[in-house]
Amino acid sequence: MYNVEITHNQDQAFTVKAGQSEFIIDAHGQGLTPLDAFLSGLGSCVGVYICKYAQGAKLGLKNFKINVSGELSNQSPFSFKLINVRIDLKNSGFDERRQRALLEFIKNCPAHNTLKGNPAIEFKLLC
Repeated sequence: MYNVEITHNQDQAFTVKAGQSEFIIDAHGQGLTPLDAFLSGLGSCVGVYICKYAQGAKLGLKNFKINVSGELSNQSPFSFKLINVRIDLKNSGFDERRQRALLEFIKNCPAHNTLKGNPAIEFKLLC
């Protein structure tokens, strides 16, 4: 099971701890905003799957970039109505067949599957 702990610091700023790592989330932009962190989780998961694909296919893929952007709805309930994931593999030399295979493989990333699956989210107050 995955677990993160989020502690309120001040105003709309939080410290996020996951294992031995921690970072700041700040809705006012002094760190990642919550939605930045959400998109970066998806992009990083895709990155891991690109690495797994390259490793399995014995490809020397390095220094690629992923850009994830989201278009937020302007009506309640607010959510991303579109998320774009752009993967820069310009120096990979992948032919069309390899590109299609990679795109299919990275769609197995758990973050992507979670977004597609519309999971149940349970909230519980501990008072």
